[in-house]
Amino acid sequence: MTITSDSPAPIVDENDSFTTLDALESEAIHIFREVAGEFERPVILFSGGKDSTVLLHLALKAFWPAPLPFSLLHVDTGHNLPEVLAFRDDVVERHGLRLHVASVEEYLADGRLQERPDGIRNPLQTVPLLDAISSNRFDAVFGGGRRDEERSRAKERIFSLRDAFGQWDPKRQRPELWNLYNGKHLPGEHVRVFPLSNWTELDVWRYIAREQVLLPSIYYAHERDVYQRDGMWMTPGAWGGPAEGEELQRLSVRYRTVGDGSTTGAVLSDAADNDAVLAEVAASRLTERGATRGDDRVSEAAMEDRKRQGYF
Repeated sequence: MTITSDSPAPIVDENDSFTTLDALESEAIHIFREVAGEFERPVILFSGGKDSTVLLHLALKAFWPAPLPFSLLHVDTGHNLPEVLAFRDDVVERHGLRLHVASVEEYLADGRLQERPDGIRNPLQTVPLLDAISSNRFDAVFGGGRRDEERSRAKERIFSLRDAFGQWDPKRQRPELWNLYNGKHLPGEHVRVFPLSNWTELDVWRYIAREQVLLPSIYYAHERDVYQRDGMWMTPGAWGGPAEGEELQRLSVRYRTVGDGSTTGAVLSDAADNDAVLAEVAASRLTERGATRGDDRVSEAAMEDRKRQGYF
């Protein structure tokens, strides 16, 4: 493809060698294989969102044609969008995988957790997550976190040590020189592993387009009933609907990230395919969490505070 001074730079070019994507893919596959060699019971956090779906795609590629040597773990808040849960179950069935589900609803039902006054359940995922890790003796937990998502994410190493209480201390992070990863941990401790650390949101979407990775339909433009709250377009569901003064409208929207329906918003969009989404993401100046995750707006240290307690 010839680019003149008057031509816009292409976001995706079929003739491009995608050397950056190849390098990122190679690094992620190397990390998966390192963990398989160092740890006894790794697990992949899988929500059905775009990052965890790309993570699973890379893991399957890392060990193909052998079966995936890890199981999956989803912490279900009970406030997930139905399209995402249906996609999650379809992926598990299609690839013959084993899925562990830690249910926030169960913890609320038996009194181990209490509903928050604001109705947001994302912060309630920590206890079920840590209990699932402990009861299943998982010693390495893969997550789809990226350093460009949020400030505290940038403090993570690719191998992030968690203590016996599942807590994160940035001062205990280990150097990772020359792609050497230290998985040493004491009994009861575990390591969170982030193979997508060096990826950006745009890299993820470029990879999705190149590999034709299937995603839940809500990542693409569709019409749904939404109402505006705190600058985000929210959808009604089991978590409730519009409050007084919030007008329900039917608009063309898409989700940039998925999570608890009470705090995750959509964006106005007509991007119905990968090329259109790529153009939209390339023009954005806000990460998906900054634009559509209300629980990250509580304070500047909201994510770091939750991570210190054992959150993703």
